[in-house]
Amino acid sequence: MAENFYVYMLASKKNGVLYVGVTSDLVKRAWEHQNKFVKGFTRRYNVTKLVWFETHSEPLAAITREKQIKAWKRAWKTELIEKQNPAWVDLYPTIAA
Repeated sequence: MAENFYVYMLASKKNGVLYVGVTSDLVKRAWEHQNKFVKGFTRRYNVTKLVWFETHSEPLAAITREKQIKAWKRAWKTELIEKQNPAWVDLYPTIAA
């Protein structure tokens, strides 16, 4: 069974503070952010809503994509989120089920 890798974006609220990350366990990592187990930026700025993610089969592809998105302008990140999730709904409940 192949392992998946995820690039994801969290937001504090719609059009709020954004965070881009990469993980091999999206459910666990999103839960950690929501419950503020991750020290630093996301806890400090209350960035807990999973608003976008994509799946990769190779870790290097996911890391490369994460770095690419981090370098983007905010408007491009917003557009990417709104293509998949126009209402900026927290996607965590849909992946944790």
